Parts: sequence; structure tokens; C-alpha cells
Amino acid sequence: MGVLAPLGADVAELFTSLLAGRSGIRRLTERPFDGLRSPIAAGVEFDGGAHFETARLRMLDRVSQLALIAAAQAVADARVDFSDADLDRCGVSVGTGSGGAATSDEGYHTIYAERSERVKPYTVLGSMHNAPASWIGIEYGLRGPNLTFSTACSSSAVAIGEAARRIAYGEVDLMLAGGAEAPLCFGVLRAWEAMRTTASVDADDPAASCRPFSAQRTGLVLGEGSAFLVLEDWQRAAARGASIHAELRGYGLTTDATHITRPSVAGQAAAMRAALRSARLDAAAIGYVNAHGTATLQNDPVETQAIKEVFGAHAAALPVSSTKSMHGHLLGAAGALEFVIAVGSLERGMLPPTMHLDAPDPACDLDYVAGRARSGVALAAVMSNSFAFGGTNAVLIACAPGFDAA
Repeated sequence: MGVLAPLGADVAELFTSLLAGRSGIRRLTERPFDGLRSPIAAGVEFDGGAHFETARLRMLDRVSQLALIAAAQAVADARVDFSDADLDRCGVSVGTGSGGAATSDEGYHTIYAERSERVKPYTVLGSMHNAPASWIGIEYGLRGPNLTFSTACSSSAVAIGEAARRIAYGEVDLMLAGGAEAPLCFGVLRAWEAMRTTASVDADDPAASCRPFSAQRTGLVLGEGSAFLVLEDWQRAAARGASIHAELRGYGLTTDATHITRPSVAGQAAAMRAALRSARLDAAAIGYVNAHGTATLQNDPVETQAIKEVFGAHAAALPVSSTKSMHGHLLGAAGALEFVIAVGSLERGMLPPTMHLDAPDPACDLDYVAGRARSGVALAAVMSNSFAFGGTNAVLIACAPGFDAA
């Protein structure tokens, strides 16, 4: 696994921040963000110039830079030697919602604000949605499927689930799967403000502005980052002595088909049930849910009700948390980051908290691990929920290596 996220430049640093309840959300004070009604976001401390040569950097939007670094971490963690691999049976699967947003934003500013007839020659290469996947494939010479999924906030969960299916069907041996998003530019932030879904700035503490499941929640906070996994056939991974974090056991995919932005209890519940069927698990086997938990007025009670419908009596004792309270909403990369967090929780027996939940919404009445992480939790299976504008719902389930529900 590899990450480059608001709370850490690798998985270990990410978990240190999560378990400490640290927030990566901050007020945006730079001049380009003057005039925003909600000048807060969760950014990554990252300078591409320290990682890429100048000539290459010109072709890489920030989203591709973040993707390449997180993917490289995952490859190193998996100790994959591609020189010994059948590169025709190795591929890439990436989810992103906005693609090269900064490159697009800059190009439009050049044309419309500066009235210039010239834009950078690599504008198309930087802005196209499949650029991160393409660059990763080129980096390692992977000649198998190279896929990009864009289903808004569930993009990278879909990318992971679809990559796993290709392995399960025997089409490939290995997939680098995950997501990347770099939407923190003025045009994108202004567009999200126009939807009235972004959070108001907490006057006392801007870092506490994202409040999932709270009666005081006011909306989501955008973030940037990238998270990747090396997915591999179990027998192949075991044969080469790989250190296996978890088994990706379940993947559920449904579509609401009712409203472009309004979430559906039925659709979310159907995706969770589909993941459980795929994993061949009873609902009671799940010990933790990393919720979609956006802190929008509509999502949180809908997701709460969907969890109750799926888990029944078990829902009352099931820990659920929204780590978006700390790292913000990474849009297309959210599913991958949160699945990494779910897997890390499974390995560590520690549950990250939902922060800033001082006044729960009466309609949100589950165990949200409020305010403080929990340790010493015995976990065998965990679930990660990703629900999107457009209605695409994706749910992933990971189990401890060798876990046998029977």
C-alpha cells in the first residue's frame, strides 16, 4: 500500500495522524483563494520539483505527480520485481473525479482571463483523466489493462474492485490500483461552493470544520491526495513470499438511478449487501465500517439508515467512523484512501475516530468512534463505503489473511 495524503506522506505517518485525531484541514490564506466563501481544504505538503526532473514535470499535472509517488510506495511495499514479471499480465486501474484540474484551470485562465491565444503545449497531456494511469503504466512498463474510472466520489473504490475482478477472472496476475485527486484550485473550489455542499469555516478552529454525523455539520471539505494498492493473486503472492496486508474479499457495485446528487438508502444498502454476498460473509462478520460520511446534510442520515438496514441488530454494536473529519473529501481518491485506512485498521486492531462529533444528530445514532481512536480491537473483516454523485455506490470488504468465516 502507498499513500500521499493530507495526514501523511506514507501509510505509517497517515496512521500516526489518524490515531492522534489530527486534522489536515486548514484555512487557505494564499492569494489565489481570495474571495472564496469557504476558504478551507485539506492539502498535501508536496513539491513535485523534489521528485521529478524539470522536463518531465512540465508534462505532469499535480494529480499525476501524487499518483506516481503513492504507486511507487505501493510497489516498494509489495517488493515487486517487474523484471521477473510477465508485463502483459500486469496492469493499472485508477479512479479520479477531476483529472488534471489544475492544468485545466490554468489553461482556461490563460485563455479567458488573460485573453492570451497561447496555452502551454502540454495542456492536454496534463489535464486528461487517464494521465495518472498512463504515467504509472509507462513507469513500470506494464502492458496489461490500463484503465481509468470516473464515477465521482466512488471512482477509486470502483477502480480497486474492477481490478480485483480481472485478477479473479484470471485475465491478469497483478494490478496497481487506486486513485488520485488534486482539485484544490480556485475554479474547482468555486464550483463546489456554488453547489452549497461545502462546509462553513469553524470560527474557533478551521481544522474542525468537517463534522460528519453531527447536528452541527455544514458540509464537506475538499482534500487532495493519492492512495494505491498492489493487488495480486493469492497463490502468486504467497509463492514469492510477499507480505500480505489483507485479502480483498468483497466488492459491491450498485447505482441509485433516482437523482444526480441525492443519496438513496436503498442504493447504499444494496451495495453493502452485494459486497457481503461477494465476500460470502454474514453481516455479523464485519467488525468496522469506514463510512462515506461526508458531513453533508443529506448523506449522513441516509448512510446511517442504510447501515441499520443491512446490519440489523448488529448495527448497534458496529463501530463506524468517518475519517473525512480529518483528511477531508478526496473525491475520486477517497475510496482508495479510505480502503487503505480500513485495511490498516484491520492490521493494527485500532479504529480511527470521527472527530469533532460533539453534538450528534439524533438521526445519526450509531457508534461513530467519536473523538478518540480505539485500540485493542479484534477485527477479522472490515468494510469501506464509497457513494457518489451520479448514484454509483461501491463497497469494498477486506479480511485478515487466512480468515475463514466458517
